[in-house]
Amino acid sequence: MMEKTAVLEQFDVYGIRKDFPILTRTVNGKPLVYLDNGATTQKPLQVIDAIRHYYTELNSNVHRGVHHLSQLATDAFEVTRHQLKGFINAAHDHEIIITKGTTDSINLVASSFGSAFVKTGDEIIISAMEHHSNIVPWQLLCEDRGAVLRVVPINAAGELDMDAYRALLTDRTKLVAITYVSNSLGTVNPVREIIEAAHANGTPVLLDAAQAIQHIAIDVQALDVDFLAFSGHKMYGPTGVGVLYGKEKWLDAMPPYQGGGEMIKEVTFEKTTYNELPFKFEAGTPNIEAGISLAAAIGYIQDIGMDRIAAYEHGLLEYATARLLEIPGIRLIGTAANKSSVLSFLVDGAHPYDVGVILDKLGVAVRTGHHCTQPLMDWYGIPGTVRASIAMYNTREDIDTLAAGVQKAASMLV
Repeated sequence: MMEKTAVLEQFDVYGIRKDFPILTRTVNGKPLVYLDNGATTQKPLQVIDAIRHYYTELNSNVHRGVHHLSQLATDAFEVTRHQLKGFINAAHDHEIIITKGTTDSINLVASSFGSAFVKTGDEIIISAMEHHSNIVPWQLLCEDRGAVLRVVPINAAGELDMDAYRALLTDRTKLVAITYVSNSLGTVNPVREIIEAAHANGTPVLLDAAQAIQHIAIDVQALDVDFLAFSGHKMYGPTGVGVLYGKEKWLDAMPPYQGGGEMIKEVTFEKTTYNELPFKFEAGTPNIEAGISLAAAIGYIQDIGMDRIAAYEHGLLEYATARLLEIPGIRLIGTAANKSSVLSFLVDGAHPYDVGVILDKLGVAVRTGHHCTQPLMDWYGIPGTVRASIAMYNTREDIDTLAAGVQKAASMLV
């Protein structure tokens, strides 16, 4: 415990907080305690300044212009792609597809990979803890192709049943799509083991990294993952931009996701020739300012160091867990041995929504409900949870305020 406390004390969280202007505001007359980071993270000045710089100095469309501003904007946009390549250690820049977000990335794979490789009777494997964005696209694919969706069960702690997973892998399995970190439970799944078992079966793997990218250092080559999807706004960047990483061999073999500008080489009324990677999958004008300013978010994380962020957040999560468990009537949902960043809980006798409303009156921002994981909530037999999700700018004082607010809610509602 001494080492973990030292990590909390050595990490310059108060210096980091100075970079996030919104953290100085009040809500309902109380200092803001922002614990809804699983939904979206706040933005540092470096990202805000990058957005302002784009609109005041660079504003122009990318990739198709010969004039000076277009060249500058294109160069800046492609800098982000190159930074993303390094951030996740992809082999090539062209394996980085700029999308609207995690949902868009997963839908791209479901549509393009599905049309190329999934046929009647084939199977897709997901897990019981998936976000709707990693359920519904595969349901749509299965309905369209006559394929079957298989679901890996979990135990009461919120951990995957790995024996059941291995038993589901057959010669009919065409893809495994699994979350890296559960947005509702905080469970960190054994992704290396998942990928190794799938590859031994000749099956590619997609990882939903929306809740992992800001907390865990990811090396796609070391993992040997085939597809990785994540969002900019979960990692201190802007909304409306995300990433699909795909191995070159898969992206080359997949047809385009959408048609239009940028994804073409030549168009006639008789036939269209598609562009090379990555542009084959980037039809139309992208969210340019978001794409460019995402580079500032990546740089911000790298300057602090993902290992230092992970160690600090882990210590804070343990502190938060201990503080909440001091409160009578608290039930934690998701008690996996390996967790990251999320505390989902119930107060006996109180609806999650009511707890969330009381916390909001105290300036504490949490998320309540099913968190876009309705099948998971159904499995637990609950309507939803209160979810406190932490980030690197949260403090022990934030956690103490949360605990005091939950205690007050319990005394009022139970």
